[in-house]
Amino acid sequence: MRRFRKLKLSDLARLLGMDVSNLSTVLRGKKDSRASTLEALASAMNSEWLLVPRERLAEVRQVLEGKGAGPDQEARSAIDIFLDNSP
Repeated sequence: MRRFRKLKLSDLARLLGMDVSNLSTVLRGKKDSRASTLEALASAMNSEWLLVPRERLAEVRQVLEGKGAGPDQEARSAIDIFLDNSP
């Protein structure tokens, strides 16, 4: 996300109020982080931090790539809405 947003590590660290070396360690997975740190990282990059069940990860990735978007099978059809609103 940092690369996608074209943020330098130093710029992101400044936004977060973190030392560059500490942020680098967190981003490389060499240091455990609190959820609040991950939320702050996401916020600084105008993003959301969320958990995705592994069994749904492939579907989420497809949607994010624009390949998995399709009709909402649970949405009511136009005819159902029309019939519910007719006298």
